[in-house]
Amino acid sequence: MSNYQDLLAQRAKLEAQIAAVREEEVARALETIRQLVDEFDLHEEVQFTRARRGAARGVGAQRGPVAAKYRDPGSGATWSGRGKSPAWIAGKDRTKFLIA
Repeated sequence: MSNYQDLLAQRAKLEAQIAAVREEEVARALETIRQLVDEFDLHEEVQFTRARRGAARGVGAQRGPVAAKYRDPGSGATWSGRGKSPAWIAGKDRTKFLIA
């Protein structure tokens, strides 16, 4: 009969195996998807919106807030340049609003 510590060690080993196999299967699935997108020229219809996990950011790393890139001189409101542009900059030359 196994004791508690043995069972915990078995679980840790199993979880590591599960993670490794999952990574391999996800990689194969993504490769299949990319091949199908290329084969049927679906680049306009299919967009990958999530960044791939990797060593550069670390697995599961969270992004922090983005620094402001533009400032409205009238109100002092700022915008990072991501997402929908606010009314005070929409349709205007953005170089005038850049934060130095």
